Amino acid sequence: MTYIVTEACIKCKYMDCVEVCPVDCFYEGENFLVINPNECIDCGVCEPECPAEAILPDTEDGLEEWLEINTKYSEEWPNITVKGETPADADDWKGKEGKKELLSTNPGKGD
Repeated sequence: MTYIVTEACIKCKYMDCVEVCPVDCFYEGENFLVINPNECIDCGVCEPECPAEAILPDTEDGLEEWLEINTKYSEEWPNITVKGETPADADDWKGKEGKKELLSTNPGKGD
């Protein structure tokens, strides 16, 4: 099992999860974060820190696509270990569904 970031993070990207990760397995995209499933130690400390409730265990049904997205982009995007600036409109996007088409494949800044 591993934890992964799901659609709820898109355009929210609060980053509260990043600083609690003991193995620094978060990677930053322009408007989304991912977890490297090969680095995640399944400790779960990140899950309750996410205000958007975007972090879930990969054992939940229907998350195969998000596991693939996390795997792919954690190999391409820069590592992030420190909470950055939350997007100004994050609260406006929190809880909205159907954001997958808004996922940017561009990398973020990283640390």
